[in-house]
Amino acid sequence: QPLVERGVAGRAGSVFEACDEDKKGYLSREDFKVAVVMLFGYKPSKVEVDSVMASVQQKNSGVLLEEFLKLMSTKKAAQLHHSEIRQIFTAFDMQYRGFLTLEDFKRAFNSIAPKLPERIIVEAFREVDQDSDGHVSFKEFESAMNYGQNEVSQLHFA
Repeated sequence: QPLVERGVAGRAGSVFEACDEDKKGYLSREDFKVAVVMLFGYKPSKVEVDSVMASVQQKNSGVLLEEFLKLMSTKKAAQLHHSEIRQIFTAFDMQYRGFLTLEDFKRAFNSIAPKLPERIIVEAFREVDQDSDGHVSFKEFESAMNYGQNEVSQLHFA
């Protein structure tokens, strides 16, 4: 089991216990919201909570520990992935403009793959610049970086 997962599971387990105040063995809707705040520092949206509550087995009154640990581990992995993409984008965006230009792409590719033909870099830029405005936003960059990944349910990360 990866170290990150063990860390998340340990912390999530403690949070689960703290939020399951009356030791009923599951987290109610309200308990779940508090647990997400404790683990991730934000209040989950109604859509996210509805999605989680609908996904737990009907016979349960809430989220069981095992389900909670799985959900939180997936959520943490997605958060780390998003953070890595943000770091790569920031490294490309040397002017701190919040978008990338073809020049930014050329500079980045030349430093990591100096023999890559310029036409390939231009093609890659055009592919990523979905709205063809000459700028690659973080959203476009993230979309390109996630292309082909198995799409994890977006509802859990709303």
